[in-house]
Amino acid sequence: YKLYFYALLSFGAKMSIFKVYKYIWRLQEMIKKLYEKSEIWFAVAWIIAYVVLASAGDNLSTDIGVLKIVTLPILIVLSVIMYSFVRKNGLTEKYGLCKPQISAAKMLFYIPLIVLLTANLWYGIVLNTSPIETLLYVLSMFCVGFLEEMIFRGFLFNAMAKDGVKSAIIVSSVTFGIGHIVNLINGSGAELLPNLLQVIYAVAIGFTFVMIYYSTKSLIACIVTHSLFNAASVFANESAITPQRRFVSWALIAIIAGAYALYIALVVKDTKAK
Repeated sequence: YKLYFYALLSFGAKMSIFKVYKYIWRLQEMIKKLYEKSEIWFAVAWIIAYVVLASAGDNLSTDIGVLKIVTLPILIVLSVIMYSFVRKNGLTEKYGLCKPQISAAKMLFYIPLIVLLTANLWYGIVLNTSPIETLLYVLSMFCVGFLEEMIFRGFLFNAMAKDGVKSAIIVSSVTFGIGHIVNLINGSGAELLPNLLQVIYAVAIGFTFVMIYYSTKSLIACIVTHSLFNAASVFANESAITPQRRFVSWALIAIIAGAYALYIALVVKDTKAK
């Protein structure tokens, strides 16, 4: 009887895996059809799916009482689906999952990005959550960095660049910043002014990232910086950050990001053209 039970259990597990694989395969086919029909609507669909599912995951995690406990699995599934689609269809180089085409020296060794990485730790480092919640948060931010860079810099920018690079840069940067408005409605409890300031510096960072991608044809630096910047926020010493300090910090972030983006636009692209 035990052998019979284990055989049934094994068979059931195999059938479940087969069904999951079948559903994923069907989903991949649907995604491919949408991509072939319109790359812009493909990008928009990803933006909607990401914002809605991530927000729902955060709300459910809050209800359960464990930070990112639901959000992380959702983000992992989205990341796997996205990466498998890009790789399966030979789109890794098109969407920047490759080495940069410009030397690190011309990009100032990405020093401005390294400075930005420390922004969340300028006023001290503390453990704000339990070790498990910290791990869930950090892993979630790695997924967020990958997903947001692929969606806004990869899918959206590439789709719009066909009709004009300048407009594509503007739209990619602005939509990335506006995307952070979701914090106002997803139950995060943050105040209006801090979120609006976050939108402003997010636009500046988005501008920097899109210029890096446009110049180097690689999203690797953007993904790594985005992921680590977000992950570091869980260790920020929020009790030491007054409204004045927050404003100064975000203003500095916007200035550093904006200046680096302008350097890339005026110097790096000009050098590459020559």
